[in-house]
Amino acid sequence: MEEGKKERLKVRTEHAVYSGDLFIPERRKRFSDVINDPETIFINLTDVYESGSNEKTEHLSINKRFIESVRKAE
Repeated sequence: MEEGKKERLKVRTEHAVYSGDLFIPERRKRFSDVINDPETIFINLTDVYESGSNEKTEHLSINKRFIESVRKAE
């Protein structure tokens, strides 16, 4: 398994705001390195909550074209 860390993010799309964990591989330093990687089309979040919902989704892939903003969750 690849080494790295998880960082909790809030991702805003046109339709919803998601809070989830993004895996950051050891070869990357920041979550923005993963988000801005031109080789990837999707970002993958785990343990995801949608704003206004208490239900957790184990995994969610979001097409980067639909992302309006990304920030660290508090």
